[in-house]
Amino acid sequence: MLLAFCLALGSIPQAQTQSTQSEEHSSRKVLWTEEPDYPIILKSKGIGGVVRLKATVLANGTVARVGILGGNPILAESAVKAVMNWKYAPAPSSTNQIVTFNFKAH
Repeated sequence: MLLAFCLALGSIPQAQTQSTQSEEHSSRKVLWTEEPDYPIILKSKGIGGVVRLKATVLANGTVARVGILGGNPILAESAVKAVMNWKYAPAPSSTNQIVTFNFKAH
């Protein structure tokens, strides 16, 4: 069964983003997050949207890799860079986490 919860990341200087994390294999707690940058050119043109990522998290809580499941490629690249720096609680084995960001242009 998938467990979902929302993490309100709030406003950052260039953007407002919100992330939702669906956990496929366990209820791994996120210990530290980094907010993605919102490219100024996209924000100024009102281009936003939802980006979905799949993060592979090692047993020690380090994100090993992030794949893009959908969304604007430029926004997705920014989200991948941020999630690569996230830290999760340790677990007995590696897990896959689905993370969704909502980039709001206004």
